[in-house]
This record gives sequence, structure tokens and C-alpha cells, in this order.
Amino acid sequence: MNRKLLHDSERMGITAKIFGAHFPFRVEPSIYNVASFLSGAYDGGYWLMYELDNGGFYMAPNKKTFTVLAENTMSGDAFGITVCLYVYSQMSFLNIPKLPGICAEQYHRLREFLFEHPEREAIFRAID
Repeated sequence: MNRKLLHDSERMGITAKIFGAHFPFRVEPSIYNVASFLSGAYDGGYWLMYELDNGGFYMAPNKKTFTVLAENTMSGDAFGITVCLYVYSQMSFLNIPKLPGICAEQYHRLREFLFEHPEREAIFRAID
């Protein structure tokens, strides 16, 4: 499975297509909050955005490595996948029209991509 790094000019269009107005008001802030919770090393910064060829989407901080829960070290890319999986899972249980279904779908699409990721074991340790 392939991923495509979104250029700045594509970011708003893709996130609006997938999440609608929920992205800037619910999804994106939740991603940053969960990142802070999962790693004391996370202190903000620019995040890269990726579109998967199966229609999935995730964000990852533009930083090399993070120590995540229980001394689990992973790249920024793996950390972003982990954070997005947490957020998509949590938001799939909200009582907000359409958002739970979108997030459940994004969770499964990203999880499918995860099986091909070189750091899948570290990600599974963090989300288990």
C-alpha cells in the first residue's frame, strides 16, 4: 500500500473531503492532545499529512523520534500513525452525526496500512 505526502495546497481540501468541518474543530485538536498524552517528548510543531491509496489519512509530526508509553521508541511517522489510531478509535464512539462512521472507516484503513509499516511492532505495543 502506498501513501502520498500532501502538499500545503492539498491539505485543506483532503481533510475537508474526509472529515468535513469536524477536522479543524474536533479531529486535529484531538490529535495534538493525544500526542501530548502519549509522549512527554511531544511539544508541538509542524505535522505532515498523508493520504493512503485506500482512502485513509493520517498525520505525523515532522520530528525524528518519540518515546511513547513504557519506553517504546518510534519514529515521528510511527508516532503519527499511533496518535491517529487512538483518535479515530475514540471518535468512533461519539454521538455526533456522521463523524463516528468516518473515524471508524479511517481507523480500519490506517490499520490496514500499518501492517506494511516497518515499525508495526512498536505501533502495536503502543495501541494495545
